[in-house]
Amino acid sequence: MLVNDEIHILKQLQTGDEQAFKYLFDTYFVPLCRFMKLYLKDEAEIEEIAMDIFMHVWTNREEFQIKLSFKAYLFQAARNRCLNVLRDSKQTCPIDGLGETLSDNSFIDENVELEELHRLIEEAVCALPDRCREVFRQSRQENLTNKEIAERTQTSVKTVEAQITKALKYIRKYLDGKYSYLF
Repeated sequence: MLVNDEIHILKQLQTGDEQAFKYLFDTYFVPLCRFMKLYLKDEAEIEEIAMDIFMHVWTNREEFQIKLSFKAYLFQAARNRCLNVLRDSKQTCPIDGLGETLSDNSFIDENVELEELHRLIEEAVCALPDRCREVFRQSRQENLTNKEIAERTQTSVKTVEAQITKALKYIRKYLDGKYSYLF
């Protein structure tokens, strides 16, 4: 859940406040890179992905909406980008040296919880009907607008909204209250 300070900083960011962006960058860049070392070995590639994520945040700041936390958003975006890189290059995660990479147990706990949440959500999404799953993934993973999804699927915006609502209700029920506050 967003804390008041983070809400304030994100509102400043939306208005184009460079100091707010600098604060978020300084706070999260290093932990984000450290997290991506779980997936990738190449330091330059890790830093490039982190920079891309922050550039995406800055260029889309006016439409930016966070429902859980900025940190969770960043780490999920980083995870998705890393998995895309691994998929595209057919690499595997460098689990060797995991203990050396991370020394902060709270970071490990947060990562484990995020991984578990991601796994449960993915299970729920996979169980959705085909059209509903397709619309939900375009909305949440590809960050398409409802209008863009409607154009792609040749349906109305209202139908897209109904499919997303249906998916979210199903995921909430699937999570059975453990993480349902996120949706």
